[in-house]
Amino acid sequence: MSAMMSTGRDEATLREEIVGFGRSLFDRGLTAGSSGNISVRLDDGWLLTPTNACLGRLDPARLAKLDWSGRHVSGDAPSKEAFLHRAMYEERAGAGAIVHLHSTHSAAVSCMCGLNHHDSIPPLTPYFVMKIGRLPLIPYHRPGDPALGDAIRGLARKHCAVLLANHGPVVSGTSLEAAVYATEELEETAKLFLLLRNTPTSPLNAEQIEELKSVFKLDI
Repeated sequence: MSAMMSTGRDEATLREEIVGFGRSLFDRGLTAGSSGNISVRLDDGWLLTPTNACLGRLDPARLAKLDWSGRHVSGDAPSKEAFLHRAMYEERAGAGAIVHLHSTHSAAVSCMCGLNHHDSIPPLTPYFVMKIGRLPLIPYHRPGDPALGDAIRGLARKHCAVLLANHGPVVSGTSLEAAVYATEELEETAKLFLLLRNTPTSPLNAEQIEELKSVFKLDI
């Protein structure tokens, strides 16, 4: 992996942003306990929340820093799911940050039978299409299984987000703010999807999706 894009932000500022967004996600119940992890691309590597760290109680000075090869450079030991982030960065040169949560509604969808593995949540709203696009479902792997990184790598080039079966979403964005907003939109759409079960629905059709892609210059 190499520095394919410049963040344009100094490292100290990005550390504070991780802490601020982590606390916001935790306070609003989008992550619980020590679950979930956040990373941000730097010009000389990337920052990642530490293993067993609560996103609501992060210390900017203790965030793990890794180089482009994934070697731990400084800070506390990185999340054991570092390989998820690395796989996404390697395939998405424009990814400036990645958020992985076990958010309730998205995780609930990931446990359902009969999902379309190529498009696990239908395009119920234009906002979901604009921020997520298609959401492929990755088959179950145990936590920490390196094969999960390979599974993500196979899909990340064409998808900004994936849903891990019986686990939760991994979402990338051009910035940490963009990644968090996309994660929030995914969680709200997952909630709608669950609320509408057994109810006839009218997802956006192909023509409507193409219009969104054209008007908003979407690469999805």
